[in-house]
Amino acid sequence: MAIQLHRADGLKGGFSENGEERLALECPYCGVYSNMTPQSVPNADRLIESKPKHVGLVYQCDACRAPVFLRFAVKEIAADHVELYRNFVELERPKERFAYSYLPKHTEVLFREALACYSGNNFNAFASMCRRSAASAYTALGEGGKLRAFEEVMIAQDIAGIDDDSFAPIKTILFESGDEESLPLLNRVQAGILLEVLKDMFYQCFVRRGKLTRALKVRRFFVQEGRGDLADSA
Repeated sequence: MAIQLHRADGLKGGFSENGEERLALECPYCGVYSNMTPQSVPNADRLIESKPKHVGLVYQCDACRAPVFLRFAVKEIAADHVELYRNFVELERPKERFAYSYLPKHTEVLFREALACYSGNNFNAFASMCRRSAASAYTALGEGGKLRAFEEVMIAQDIAGIDDDSFAPIKTILFESGDEESLPLLNRVQAGILLEVLKDMFYQCFVRRGKLTRALKVRRFFVQEGRGDLADSA
């Protein structure tokens, strides 16, 4: 259903409060995937007069009541209404989460900044920071670390069923050396693939090992405590 801003009736059609479908997003504030209710929409008279190329609408998260800002491109401006494309840009994206405590300190700093770039829709800055994060991780892994990481990434490609052409920019960013100018330009979809692949690589190389090591230490501690109790009772 078309999204329209009318002179007399305001917001009508898809994603409106009385529309046939509701808009649902992951809220950038509470992190809950929730329905969004229109909270503030621009005046149609002013839009028809000024003829902008983009329009901003404010929705309210039904879970936490926070305002969520979305930008729509204008499809058509008529005498009594403005029609918008259904696609939109989230001006505030949910922050990406990761088990940073398991990463080497230098890698953690770089990867935090990489995820900040991603959340800000700065996808090519994100690509650059991913290369720096990966290089830091290879150094921390030591001899053979880069090869191990490469094997994990190839496994991820196979599991996800990503074709070689789509995956080529990811491998270039993570494993090829060269100037920053040689990095491929990424769109939103490619940046999303890079994000998940790098998170999986870090998980396999650092987080999984850290969690397993910690769990085994806890197990040994309780076994030793149990033996001590048995010795005392004897």
